[in-house]
Amino acid sequence: MRIVVHGQQAFGKAVLERLLERGEDVVAVCCAPTKEGRPEDALAEFAREKGLPVHQPASWKTPEALELMQSFNADICMMAYVLLFVPEAVRDAPKYGTFQYHPSLCPMHRGPSSINWPIAMGKTRTGLTIFWPDDGLDEGPIMLQKSCDIGPDETLGDVYFNKLFPMGVDAMIEGLDLVKAGVIIKHDQRLEDGSYESWFNKEAATIDWSKPVAEVYNLIRAANPAPGASTEIKGTPVQVYDCARLDGDGPPGDLVETTADGIVMQAGGGRILIKRLRPKGGQKQPAAEWIAGLG
Repeated sequence: MRIVVHGQQAFGKAVLERLLERGEDVVAVCCAPTKEGRPEDALAEFAREKGLPVHQPASWKTPEALELMQSFNADICMMAYVLLFVPEAVRDAPKYGTFQYHPSLCPMHRGPSSINWPIAMGKTRTGLTIFWPDDGLDEGPIMLQKSCDIGPDETLGDVYFNKLFPMGVDAMIEGLDLVKAGVIIKHDQRLEDGSYESWFNKEAATIDWSKPVAEVYNLIRAANPAPGASTEIKGTPVQVYDCARLDGDGPPGDLVETTADGIVMQAGGGRILIKRLRPKGGQKQPAAEWIAGLG
């Protein structure tokens, strides 16, 4: 089966690696253009190392982009982390179309920050969806889904790198095997039962210390390692990463104490021990060292 891999970064590279290990016929690799001054995308770099043709159109909405996809004479296109919009004609150019990975249980948490939001909302389960994309935002029919727990202290990094990343690579291969076997599964999403959230950006990740301590803790977990939960300590903007929940009451937003383990801040009905942070313009560092440096 002639396969096009369309993706980027580490996830796209991992999917391509698995396909080549299996001896699959990858006829082309597509990824986003390399930005000026930035290192080459990991997927593009790996594909070139393996002697595969790499294509990086700035847009897939042009006649030239459609002709490019048609020229591959592909049976299937596998989208492994794609942010550029790909129109229907291009998606349908391969014989069996295009399927895609999304790290949430669609139709819940469709959108670009689908791992952050369930953690921030205090949910205990999430998962991934392999689906056939349409022109909507993560709205196409579903091929298969996998679920996993969100541990009470797990961060965005824990959930993605330890669970959704390896599960996603396996699921992409499982999807390919279904197509190769002639099993084309397409379950419509019930969008009215789902949700769409936009970027979990700096504004969304700003700490409100008057919120209940559980909500503050979940927000910090959801922003670790990116974009980092934002707050201000001793007049300095900082991004908060590793932390722990503690008991204790007091006025929200107070710096309660500093210890060898870090900085204790008061939230609603409880406290947060900040273990690691990054001051504006600085590097990630132990919170205890940073606060000591302020004298």
